[in-house]
Amino acid sequence: MNIHDLHSWKVTPSEARGLQKHLAGCVRLAALAHMPQTIAALDCAFSSDQTQIAAVAVFMKMPKMEIIETAEAILEVTFPYVTGLLSFREAPACLGAMRKLHDIPDVVLVDGQGIAHPRRLGLASHLGLWLDCPTIGCAKSRLIGRYESIPAQKGEHSPLKDKGVTIGSVLCTRDRVKPLFISPGHKITLAQSIEIVLSCCTRYRLPEPARLAHQLVTQLRKRL
Repeated sequence: MNIHDLHSWKVTPSEARGLQKHLAGCVRLAALAHMPQTIAALDCAFSSDQTQIAAVAVFMKMPKMEIIETAEAILEVTFPYVTGLLSFREAPACLGAMRKLHDIPDVVLVDGQGIAHPRRLGLASHLGLWLDCPTIGCAKSRLIGRYESIPAQKGEHSPLKDKGVTIGSVLCTRDRVKPLFISPGHKITLAQSIEIVLSCCTRYRLPEPARLAHQLVTQLRKRL
């Protein structure tokens, strides 16, 4: 997969915040013309000493969730851990894995936030701009926003809001489990993000592409 460089990753935390504010204005939330036929999921893991990061991309065919190919990348960590600047720490490895895929997925599912971010540029949105394709943030925990509790039944969801603006959704993907935090990243709507995540969920809390990516990156982490 060919990826055009958008900017340098050699920035300070202060420069990174400024870059996020600028890039957030480039994010576009627009409806897909049709439901995707292929999907890729990205997940990352760090070595125990936090000096290396591994990323895995799982490319699957929908709706049967058949694996087409997988790719991985291992890089040295070059950016410190700073709340709200996760993408500057993880995105380079994610892009390294995506570059190894032979085809371009219709949509990319990212373990992180989309616009549900203080500066509206979480990992999924940032990657969406680099990849120039639709991305969805599918996080296990909340970064910002308020929401009303929902029944622990698959399909139930509630708006995630920040300063009166809907930035995502709290979505239950399986009965009697904790919800996920879904937010559009780029080139997709929130409603379609919810629909796609639910269509990829089988027997587990995580949608199948994300679950497999998590499994593979956990195995890869053991080699670091």
